[in-house]
Amino acid sequence: MPINFKNFINSQALKSKMNDFQDLDHIEGVSISTISANLYEKPRDDVVMFYFRDGANYASVYTKSKIVSENIKWNRNIKSKKIKSLLINTRNANTFTGPDGYKGLKEIAEEISLKLSKKQIEDEAHPTKVSVDEIIFGCTGTIGEKFPTQKIKENISELVNKINYIQNKYIWMKAALGIMTTDLKPKLAMEECEIGNKKIKIYGIAKGSGMIFPNMATTLGYVFTDADLSNDILNKLLKKNIETTFNAITCDGDTSTNDMVSIFSTGKVNNTNIKNINDKKIKSFDEALHLVLLNLAKRVVADGEGASKFITINVLKSKTEEGAKKIAFSIANSPLVKTAVAGNDPNWGRIIMAIGKTDINIEINKLSIKLGPMKIIEKGQLSKNYIEDDAKVYMKEEKNINIDIDLNLGKKNFTAYTMDLTKKYIEINADYRS
Repeated sequence: MPINFKNFINSQALKSKMNDFQDLDHIEGVSISTISANLYEKPRDDVVMFYFRDGANYASVYTKSKIVSENIKWNRNIKSKKIKSLLINTRNANTFTGPDGYKGLKEIAEEISLKLSKKQIEDEAHPTKVSVDEIIFGCTGTIGEKFPTQKIKENISELVNKINYIQNKYIWMKAALGIMTTDLKPKLAMEECEIGNKKIKIYGIAKGSGMIFPNMATTLGYVFTDADLSNDILNKLLKKNIETTFNAITCDGDTSTNDMVSIFSTGKVNNTNIKNINDKKIKSFDEALHLVLLNLAKRVVADGEGASKFITINVLKSKTEEGAKKIAFSIANSPLVKTAVAGNDPNWGRIIMAIGKTDINIEINKLSIKLGPMKIIEKGQLSKNYIEDDAKVYMKEEKNINIDIDLNLGKKNFTAYTMDLTKKYIEINADYRS
């Protein structure tokens, strides 16, 4: 199946080209395959497999929604310390599908187990069986529709046959395109770092454009590294870094039933054994992981359904980080603020409204607000130097809008990322199942 260049080239966010993306190449221990299982009316890659031929340590964070997809239930039931395969399908969320949806995953996992175990025999000097409990799933798409078990199952053989043991930018791009739904652009990121004196790679892909609001991870994100790190260390690092990355974004205020972000460590680099995330030797990896996650999270927001503006909201000098976060998301999720940005209208009264509707105590006479470089509010009063026409020019000409809220009450800060709310957002979601 050729790369889905139609989705790629027709991006309405930017006229992107392959060279607009980082040069993800090979990570030892990670293999990728993509196919079309004809889950959409028009053929496109819609099932993606990551295969870890020697297994991978892993950690995941999942949605906190009270209604979750069957694949989240499946993944939570997996007790194996190592994972051999991650399978992701688009078009169908496998949510509200009941026992049949879960049973479908079991049938697919059994088929994957059979085919990958056979591949182990064919390709490995010391083959091992790939067990059903070494397989996890990612599902994304429409909620409540019957899960296409048979379509996916009957294509597992082709998927396994097309596994690429050596990766390159083209293959990573195919994987990123293969997990897209309403996204206009694939989302990829990479960083390189060191653990001790060993060079380490961290690569990631994500999807997400709508139904985006943090309550764990928001969207699907998958990170891969050749470092040798335990499940416990991976889990702690992921949970630590998710708060200011995927848990700092919102597109529309809706938390998905299918949210998951996972990290996989193939252990192919013989780095120093890390037993504590406070170990100085892990600092470079910690920082690089944060950059990859933040890069992916920002790409989700920038590609938000119908988005024309990327908005950064900095809440500064709060008594608590929780308070700063509440105010940041009150602004980020306000349809009135988001539509004002879409209309290039510096209606700062809507920002005031969004701050005031939270349950966070503020002192008006200490409050300051900036729009980009322009001071609007100083010490609770409209700035004497504020010129609305300048603010209009800023909003019209800039694609990246910055809003700074200075509470002047403490030392805690939080930054949220969102996008504007346009007519296109309504069109996309009105036609979502058409």
